[in-house]
Amino acid sequence: MADVMFESPSVVSGPVALREEAPAPSDLEPFRRELNGYCYRMLGSGFEAEDAVQETMLRAWRHAEDFEGRSSVRSWLYRIATNVCIDMHRQVQRRARPMEMGPASPPEESHLGPTLPEATWVTPVPDARVAPESTDPAEIAQYRESIRLAFVTALQHLPARQRAALILCEVLRWQVSEVAELLDTSVAAVNSALQRARATLGALPNEESRETLDTADAELLERYVDAFERYDIERLVTLLHDDAVQQMPPFAMWIRGAVDIGRWMVQPGPSACRGSRLVPAFANGCPAFGQYRPDRAGGHAPWALQVLEISEGKITGMNFFLSLLDPERLFPEFGLPLHLDS
Repeated sequence: MADVMFESPSVVSGPVALREEAPAPSDLEPFRRELNGYCYRMLGSGFEAEDAVQETMLRAWRHAEDFEGRSSVRSWLYRIATNVCIDMHRQVQRRARPMEMGPASPPEESHLGPTLPEATWVTPVPDARVAPESTDPAEIAQYRESIRLAFVTALQHLPARQRAALILCEVLRWQVSEVAELLDTSVAAVNSALQRARATLGALPNEESRETLDTADAELLERYVDAFERYDIERLVTLLHDDAVQQMPPFAMWIRGAVDIGRWMVQPGPSACRGSRLVPAFANGCPAFGQYRPDRAGGHAPWALQVLEISEGKITGMNFFLSLLDPERLFPEFGLPLHLDS
């Protein structure tokens, strides 16, 4: 993996001033967005992160009278959220992407295989729920780097306490002493956890970081939408990097290479996407689209949330999270309708 050190946006900095009185529910709500981002990085699932934050808030409300003011409200909430995430992590396997499940497949439907449960996969998160409320380009760039699917997937290789230590220290930039207090351990133990976490991430395959979208990339996306909606695969392939990757959870199959992606998309099953409409969205700091396929009953029905990765003027990653993952929840999570009438 690339270097995992990040600059810290002020909205997610470490503990702040002490507070003696019990916090009211209104005191907790301002922390919901940053807690969503923290829990998402911990759990690798937008759905689970939302559930974890809700459980964190419920525990905080129920035990508000136990708050003694020895730390900040933020530290107290992060302690609760960390415990919630660790508890949830014990109940599920490590989430992954298709790329971590096996080698790339030929672009043939016979390799598609069965669908796997939603809990198998790292899934996307809406920017609207976790992005910092900032217009600072440096903070936005930091956010995008720390929330990208490749990095969140890499985090899932770490034991939960190592993961928490690394996110708090190197993404959110808390002091090691503050993290030690939160985790009820020593500074030496946190430093050891960080060292082991860095070694684990350093041994994983490296992926290039995304660049901030510019005007040329916006034009690239316009061409992509036009080519996809017209299902002009020959033109679409020209927009892809030669080594682009397409992944399609809940299927473990994935494809590498623009030519093979083009061949896949004209197979009988994928070609049912002909006539699709794309509706813009934003996920994991990336441009995204809700893809709606023609519905035999009329209009268009949800099919996939497409999360695209771009580098050097080409699309390098096509992450298609099919609505099969959670038909009633995936699209609404991103503010997308469950049906297009025309």
